[in-house]
Amino acid sequence: MIVWRHLSKASLSGLGQSGATAAEFALVIPAFLLLLVGSLQVGITFFNFTSLQNAVGEGAREATLFPRRTDAEIRSRITAAAFGLDPSRLSTPTIVRGTDNAQDFVDITVDYTVEFNFGVATFPAVTLSQTRRAYLP
Repeated sequence: MIVWRHLSKASLSGLGQSGATAAEFALVIPAFLLLLVGSLQVGITFFNFTSLQNAVGEGAREATLFPRRTDAEIRSRITAAAFGLDPSRLSTPTIVRGTDNAQDFVDITVDYTVEFNFGVATFPAVTLSQTRRAYLP
């Protein structure tokens, strides 16, 4: 009994706090991790889109060089410029040649598939598409 008399009411109220903190942590950490992994996935998707955009731009630049490049040379340039992209998810570049107001052009289209994987759940894949028109000299 003497021990209990020396303990103040403030010190007794803090005895159950460690268990409450652990329970709150257990409730909050899954949502925090999901938010963290989701943010990383969105960042990776933006990186993939930017890399795809750069690769198609490099293909368009290659198409405008003189003498005129073949479709195989343009495709090769796009594949070489696709930094950070998985080649198995990259579609074969579609190259369409045409004329607009007596000006020759090349339309280049490339698709890239991105899969969202959150560790415990996988979501349907998203296809990123980039098209660029290059007018030829």
